[in-house]
Amino acid sequence: MKKSDITIFIVEDDTSIRFGLEEILKVEGFSVVSCGNGGVAIEGIGEALPDLIILDVMLPGKSGYEIAAELRKTGCRIPILMLTAKGQEMDKVAGLNSGADDYVTKPFGISELLARVNALLRRSCDWGNSEAAAGEAGVIPLGRAEIDLENYAVNLEGETAALTPRERELIIFLLQHRGQVLSRDRILEAVWGVKYFGTTRTLDQCVAQVRKKIGDHGRTAEYLLTVHGVGYKLV
Repeated sequence: MKKSDITIFIVEDDTSIRFGLEEILKVEGFSVVSCGNGGVAIEGIGEALPDLIILDVMLPGKSGYEIAAELRKTGCRIPILMLTAKGQEMDKVAGLNSGADDYVTKPFGISELLARVNALLRRSCDWGNSEAAAGEAGVIPLGRAEIDLENYAVNLEGETAALTPRERELIIFLLQHRGQVLSRDRILEAVWGVKYFGTTRTLDQCVAQVRKKIGDHGRTAEYLLTVHGVGYKLV
């Protein structure tokens, strides 16, 4: 998918910020839709069916927290980048807990904003190096297993196991960089976000679950390999 095929929906009541975001993203090649009122945002998102939502926290009609929570309750998986003028950690945590995938604190730089937008899109869209390798059916063979990206599942010798969204994102990122040695920090930044506060242990546990589901266990792993002192490599 090309950038011009990707739609980004902006919900921001500050006219100057909204117009500025529109121009920046259009220059980057994205299609952009926007609104300035939280009360009509969910309806607008439903009509536009965007690939990414940029959502301000403080909005008239309905807050960004409320919008994100309502979208997630309906099963919506569109990535959400939350904009906040607040710097307190609890406000950031509240945004993530409401359903946002990442956040950026105002005032923000253009480079930072675009880096976050591109990171979220890499996890969900097939532009650049992405899920195109999955083929029309969205099923990727991996060792003795088949990864069903569309249905968040792994089929292994007749048995099906569910993939969590994070496990799916991890697999996609590894597939995009098959054959490359990837550091733990690089994987965490790409899959968990540039402001991830946890430890690499979270990644190690996620890798262990993926290995279990594809039948590629620990010390005898053949496909998802540990590169000691560095990270992981998918072969």
